[in-house]
Amino acid sequence: MQKEFDVIALGELLIDFTMHGESEQGNNLFEACPGGAPCNVLAMLNKLGKKTAFLGKVGQDQFGTLLKATLDDVGIDTSALYMDQEVNTTLAFVHTFPDGDREFSFYRNPGADMMLTADEVDEEFVKKAKIFHFGTLSMTHDGVREATKKALKIAKDNGLVITFDPNLRPPLWSSLELAKEQMEYGFAYCDVLKISDNEIQFISGKEDYDEGIRYLQGKYQIPLILLTMGKDGSRAYYKDMRVEVAGRVVKAIETTGAGDTFCGSSINYVLEHGLENLTEENLKEMLSFANAAAALITTKKGAIRSMPEKEDVLAFME
Repeated sequence: MQKEFDVIALGELLIDFTMHGESEQGNNLFEACPGGAPCNVLAMLNKLGKKTAFLGKVGQDQFGTLLKATLDDVGIDTSALYMDQEVNTTLAFVHTFPDGDREFSFYRNPGADMMLTADEVDEEFVKKAKIFHFGTLSMTHDGVREATKKALKIAKDNGLVITFDPNLRPPLWSSLELAKEQMEYGFAYCDVLKISDNEIQFISGKEDYDEGIRYLQGKYQIPLILLTMGKDGSRAYYKDMRVEVAGRVVKAIETTGAGDTFCGSSINYVLEHGLENLTEENLKEMLSFANAAAALITTKKGAIRSMPEKEDVLAFME
């Protein structure tokens, strides 16, 4: 069947408020940056020339309107973006530390992204993609968890490649046990897993990354696992190969969206080369580009509107 989209992602679409200095009165100023991991990933894929669509929900409010306009603007299909009449768009306030790392305060009790229901997941729509991408923020609460599981089942039954970035945000879970359970649900479905250093330690209980990955590979047989280690770079685990590419040194302003940029770049590589016969050379090439793209985005604020151009990434790699 002719596929209309390269990638459909399901999940959260929200506003990241990032610090933007102080006003004359000495008050904190915030910049309203459109964000949410699954859409950040799609935004990068769009920059690389792919066709994408988003499945999710925002509030029928000024921020929801802004988010829809932003997706339309960057070319992400919004035909399955629902607007909730009752519940406001989810907001995240990002507090950045001097080293560029951050912590989040979420306004999501409830937030519109949690209100997506299984009825709103249309089988025919999901089947239009080659790849289905998701995270765990759409698995924190019952209704949206059912929606995510329904979409996953449709994707699996119809032979889509499934990509997963757990994107663990502890403050959003009622318990870390539940977080662990839902991450494990995702591992059982995915063909490509993008996981960060702290997430692999959390899920495997092992300090050593390689041991943690071996535990996951043994339990879930995930064909391709990509481990991100912040400024230290990334690793790919595929069949019996383990490839590592060092990170790139940049002056980071903030790290929001770096993992998603990496993820989008890697998914793009899978779209172009498949998952069947990747060589060590392929994996190096994939990680080198993804690392460079991720490094570039840390030099800008926000994510969806800050994704680097392919030319800029290649130039930076030179």
